Amino acid sequence: MTKTPNIVLGVTGSIAAYKALDLVSRLRKKGCQVTVIMTGNACQLVGPASFEALSGNPVALELFPDSKPQNIEHISLAQLADVLVIVPASANFIGKAAAGIADDLLTTVALAVKTPVLFAPAMNVDMWENPVVRQNVKRLIGNGWHLIPPESGPLACGTVGSGRLASLDKIENEILSLLGWKDDYQDIPLIITVGRTEEPWDPVRFISNHSSGRMGMALAEQAARRGAKVTLITGPADVPAPAVFKHIVVNTAAQMSRAVLKELPHNRALIMAAAVADYAPQNVSSCKIKKKNDGDITLTLKKNPDIIQLAAVKRKPGTVLVGFALETDNLIANARKKLAAKKLDLIVANPAKTLSSENIQAVIIDKKGKTTKFPQMAKSQLAGLILDRAIKLIGAAK
Repeated sequence: MTKTPNIVLGVTGSIAAYKALDLVSRLRKKGCQVTVIMTGNACQLVGPASFEALSGNPVALELFPDSKPQNIEHISLAQLADVLVIVPASANFIGKAAAGIADDLLTTVALAVKTPVLFAPAMNVDMWENPVVRQNVKRLIGNGWHLIPPESGPLACGTVGSGRLASLDKIENEILSLLGWKDDYQDIPLIITVGRTEEPWDPVRFISNHSSGRMGMALAEQAARRGAKVTLITGPADVPAPAVFKHIVVNTAAQMSRAVLKELPHNRALIMAAAVADYAPQNVSSCKIKKKNDGDITLTLKKNPDIIQLAAVKRKPGTVLVGFALETDNLIANARKKLAAKKLDLIVANPAKTLSSENIQAVIIDKKGKTTKFPQMAKSQLAGLILDRAIKLIGAAK
């Protein structure tokens, strides 16, 4: 990113509001411009003057300020933001944002903004675990907002449990990731497969699946932004491919297998996000098969090559393999079996209902058996988390 990024930081009436002061300092040290919006309740906890001093900008407080600005306040702030960050996000703000209520400056900006929105809740454990709050959070995630969930620990009310604001390191890293500022993949070559395969049985018909390619494209886009030399191998997909180092287009599983195995020796990692057909028709007719009036037809299927299993056999020492497991039942158990059987370093397991969706609820399992469950989030957010895990494996394999 060449221009100075503009962060619009919303501070709400949570007891953790004072921690946003440190976040402003961190972002300023990274070279970001920060404009702070405070709710009325936030002002009861932290003085606006502190944020003005640290950010170097006036704090926005009112939807209709006494001094008449040249621009409409909420629209100009929404247009200014490269990322809108809500830290801390109170239960009250989350509820209003989920319902589309715009009764103050911050909620109005949140409705008008078209850039990524990141929110980090902080509240009492009983409030965080309230089903209404959870449903509101789920709705915001469904709208494409990026969640950094609260952590467990001692709370201001004296109890212990979930609801504590996530660490500022996590929040800062997620902001930088959304800005495309991480460069931890600089010049690292890796393969990412994307989309679905189509297995023809005559010139006009084929066997395929519902994969949209969104997950793989998000991985490719973010890896490229983080400096990777991405070789993108795509089957048919519903979303466009980002600009990458090398782009190879295929249709069938056999074509994808040949492309992956050819490129594998020149790359440090393979992220197999494509939904590859397990079977293909044994025989492909050169002419359109006509409908029979007297009954059904039978297709004989043959097994397609298991691309990632072949890659595990043929890879150079130190090449990292990341697979995906899409399951309709026994998600974690089946993913663990696939991880072991195919000798993968990491596997991302997700339920079949996430196909074609912009959001995903996933589990990541490493070869040591460590299992991490993630709440529903945008696929773009999960892409960053997968890349964070993969780069650690790539670094350890040097």
